[in-house]
Amino acid sequence: MDYKSFVANFSRVACILSVNLKENDSNNRYLIVEANDAYKRTVVKNIEDFVTDVPYTRYIPKAENFEALCDSCATTDKPIHTYFDIELYNAWMEVFLTPLASDDPDLKMILFSYEMNPKADIEKLADISSETATNVIKTCLKLRETSDFQETMNAVIADIRLQCGAKRCSILLTDYEKREYKLLCEDYGNDPEQLPLSAFLTEEFYRVIETWPRLIKKSNCFIMTNEKDMDEASKIAPEWIDSLRASGVQTIVIHPLRSDNKTIGYIWAGNFDASKTLMIKETLGLTSFILSAEIANEQNIRKMKIMSSTDLLTGVFNRNAMNNRITEDTTGARPIGKPFGVCFIDVNGLKAANDSKGHLVGDALLKDVAAILNKFKTDNSEIYRVGGDEFMIITTNINRMDFAQFTETLCENSELPGRAHFAVGSCHSDETDDEDVRKAMQKADSRMYEVKAKYYFRHPELEWHNKIVG
Repeated sequence: MDYKSFVANFSRVACILSVNLKENDSNNRYLIVEANDAYKRTVVKNIEDFVTDVPYTRYIPKAENFEALCDSCATTDKPIHTYFDIELYNAWMEVFLTPLASDDPDLKMILFSYEMNPKADIEKLADISSETATNVIKTCLKLRETSDFQETMNAVIADIRLQCGAKRCSILLTDYEKREYKLLCEDYGNDPEQLPLSAFLTEEFYRVIETWPRLIKKSNCFIMTNEKDMDEASKIAPEWIDSLRASGVQTIVIHPLRSDNKTIGYIWAGNFDASKTLMIKETLGLTSFILSAEIANEQNIRKMKIMSSTDLLTGVFNRNAMNNRITEDTTGARPIGKPFGVCFIDVNGLKAANDSKGHLVGDALLKDVAAILNKFKTDNSEIYRVGGDEFMIITTNINRMDFAQFTETLCENSELPGRAHFAVGSCHSDETDDEDVRKAMQKADSRMYEVKAKYYFRHPELEWHNKIVG
């Protein structure tokens, strides 16, 4: 066949690849035989510099996923069409691999062509096999079964594991800026030999996660289906590969979850049937696209909830959060655990500090009070900044004696040398007729102002704040 004339007739980017099935060295296994001008212009500055019968890696980075696609097309003698997000180019790539006639049964010829776009084309994403379509539809339905996000993700990951025929399937969320990660969900069926992934997620595991972008190599996923793949991966992550071998893991696929051009996590499946690799790759590719949007949306909602309920200056809950908490108690939506105690805290001398030293100094006082309160915060207490210079603490499920000790501790730390000063007023639910939190708040607030009045009687000149912020 005249491959040169054949590929020249293609208007889109295209080249002819040879796959030598007897050659194990990838440098000699996959060669560029011919290419059209459109392809040449994507890999060299001058078309005249393009040469043929050379490894494909002369023009593009080595990619195990690409080689796996070529091998599949060559050995099955069937065309392959796939569409995926490729980080290397920050674009979506539609790939076509078509087997061509060859006189040598061990030297397969493949037509490789592709199109690239900066954004995903929904119609192309939908152009998938019936098996993958069924799997993805199931995932979408699971996402709408319940409003509980964690429960939803647990159900989704269980379905994905079954779809892939894998021993284990998990989703890890990552924050590379904070160098943090956490397990979102996992499923390993009822296999007694499988340990929870949490047993392996130590602080050192983050170093493993840091190797995954290099294993993926800015492609769309990392796939390991044989010893050759393991040996290649071991060059980048030797300790992890050794641990996989020791655990009996023979196949694994890791797909990044990306949102706004950032990796926010990974979905991966282990110990699946290698013959189903392409189906699993296609399923996880499209599923990860859907899950990335779902997870990013949940993270944004959570961030907005935090921002709407958090005082940005001090980091404690704000007045809006307090109002919501009291409403939840009065309506019975989330009753406050009884018996409970309420403390009102007011920063002494804040106005004087703002007037004489500026608001940055006043802000420092507020943050210092919050720091002192947080130091003595318990697991069953919540701190709120309810006004310009006022804080409130609700402590639940605490008896009167323990609450009195808690209040005494705050008072003992309310006039420390070199620290912000504050007044404390408190009330335990036993002191109210019907354990009404609003009545307890009123009593605590009134008592706080009595303490505050005594403080200003002792410090009429408020010279103390010069020692703290001067």
